[in-house]
Amino acid sequence: MKIYGLDFTSAPSRKKPITCAAGDLQEGRLHVEDCLELTSFEDFEALLGMDGPWLAALDFPFGQPHKLISNLGWPEMWEGYMRVVASIGKREFEETLRCYRESRPAGDKQHLRATDVLAGACSPMMLHRVPVGKMFFEGATRLLKVGVSILPCCPTGDSRIAVEGYPALVARRLIGRRSYKSDERAKQTQEKEVARREIVRWLRSSAIEGCYGVRVELPEEMAEVLVEDQMADKLDAVLCAVQAGWAYLQQDKGYGIPVECESMEGWIVDPFILAGFLTLTC
Repeated sequence: MKIYGLDFTSAPSRKKPITCAAGDLQEGRLHVEDCLELTSFEDFEALLGMDGPWLAALDFPFGQPHKLISNLGWPEMWEGYMRVVASIGKREFEETLRCYRESRPAGDKQHLRATDVLAGACSPMMLHRVPVGKMFFEGATRLLKVGVSILPCCPTGDSRIAVEGYPALVARRLIGRRSYKSDERAKQTQEKEVARREIVRWLRSSAIEGCYGVRVELPEEMAEVLVEDQMADKLDAVLCAVQAGWAYLQQDKGYGIPVECESMEGWIVDPFILAGFLTLTC
């Protein structure tokens, strides 16, 4: 099975591309072949348009909180409200979020999905600092456009399968909550490099198989590149690929996606996170 893990950005460029770890999964071994740099959304769409079968874990929110969707009066099903989002365009979508936040009382301006709460992630409504709201718009609208099977939000039966990844969960499993990356040069410390080296060491050990069911094979040269990349875009892409590999191995169990709110108990310690809980938010 072809496996992809993508570290996403809302404004890809040569300086800050969308990073894609590409690999093959065979008999429980995930061989990571390369880290591709997608410098434009055209490159991203071209990747999504590649013939299947493949499974990709992408590091951006696929959905918005149910509370926001309900209060805005948008269709509750993912495909319905995504068509609204795509039709109004990026500028109006961002303005809608700003106006909505201004209308809300303090402490209730940016909502979370159930998965965000469990993973300790930012609100997908956030437009600044970590602009995951912008990432949502640029990424999810393109998933809708190209017609891949989006699990569990919009399954189509297509052999190209997209799931939502969250590399921080893998990193936390391996090194706890130690910081391992920064986009700011002044914060790119020796301690973070040590943390990245430890993550890579774990990835190349048999211990990762006990957590995720896959044995990761990284060429020596690539392993050193992952350590030296101080923004850790390439490392995050590989961590997403691990999540994608785990999901594929769970295909007979719904790709590991819980189907009821009760199934979410203890989910934070599991290796995978999906956006599908947006319609199950309690």
